[in-house]
Amino acid sequence: MDYSPAVIEVKRGEQIHFVLRNVGTEAHEFLLATTAENLKHAEAMKKSPNMEHDEPNGLRLDARSPERFLWKFSKAGTFEYSCLIPTHASSG
Repeated sequence: MDYSPAVIEVKRGEQIHFVLRNVGTEAHEFLLATTAENLKHAEAMKKSPNMEHDEPNGLRLDARSPERFLWKFSKAGTFEYSCLIPTHASSG
């Protein structure tokens, strides 16, 4: 389980159009946030692994489904994208 490319560099104010393809056989997430925000969200996911997401910075991808995600990086910093479904992030 991984994202490709694993790292991207963007400038503040730049807008990125992510094209996501879940080529696996189970659902995954794409959440774009700081490490601290993702750790907090991961704890919530442990309590409710099937929670519905309504955040502007993420989405859930069903198995074998493509999705598109547009994000403007309005703040400077380091952000990560990850799947926070329990055990998924630790698997890749």
